[in-house]
Amino acid sequence: MRTRVKICGFTQTEQAVHAAKLGVDAIGLVFYPASPRYLSIEQAQKIVQALPAFTSVVALFVDEKPAQIKIVLENVAIDCLQFHGNETAAQCRLYGKPYLKAIQMRAAVNIAQLSQDYEDAAGLLLDAYHPDVKGGMGQTFDWDLIPAQVAVPIILAGGLCVENVKQAVQTVKPYAVDVSSGVESIKGVKDVAKMAAFITAVNQVDRI
Repeated sequence: MRTRVKICGFTQTEQAVHAAKLGVDAIGLVFYPASPRYLSIEQAQKIVQALPAFTSVVALFVDEKPAQIKIVLENVAIDCLQFHGNETAAQCRLYGKPYLKAIQMRAAVNIAQLSQDYEDAAGLLLDAYHPDVKGGMGQTFDWDLIPAQVAVPIILAGGLCVENVKQAVQTVKPYAVDVSSGVESIKGVKDVAKMAAFITAVNQVDRI
């Protein structure tokens, strides 16, 4: 099975389009005001309108009010929602869209139970734990915490970069990998060479 690649946190149209041309499966747009990668609805519209066909658009929220999420959905062509807060499965289901539930990984996390709680999720996105920061930290976590068999597709995130993504894919065998800071020059600004090298590295593992 081919490992899908999602690059998250685009703020510039040209970089998102370039990622699509490199073959990325999905781009992530952050609608969380506390994030350095936050973008407005107007910025998001410009990015989405410029994308070529067959590139999925994922909108990231953190404990956002339903009314605000609906405003984004009314104005931006979003394919999938990604929830990074304390959203319950019922809250994730409100919008009639496929959704990903992000989980901050640590020893106490029960992935088997979460896969039951969010059984209709398009995937569980496993990220590094931080008490105050919701993703994009550039930190890995112990991949041994991930069970070999999980009922819901696993999207591996957390500190992935060109240097470690091959090992990550070989070890975890996730449905997809998600990268943000690992392909940036500065926060919110993607590096074209790093994006290309990351996608190439994942594709190389799939061919082994």
